[in-house]
Amino acid sequence: MSIEAHVAELKRRHKVLSEEVEAAQRSPGTTDRQIAELKKQKLKLKEEIERLSQ
Repeated sequence: MSIEAHVAELKRRHKVLSEEVEAAQRSPGTTDRQIAELKKQKLKLKEEIERLSQ
């Protein structure tokens, strides 16, 4: 897999996580801890995208 394809996949996963975070924040049954974990995963993806894009 090329770097460009890998970055594209990471961006896709980042977008999916963004949508999951938004949905979780609207859902009354979701705990702050679950939302924090999703945000942590999203941040790791963002950092990896930035690292590979340099």
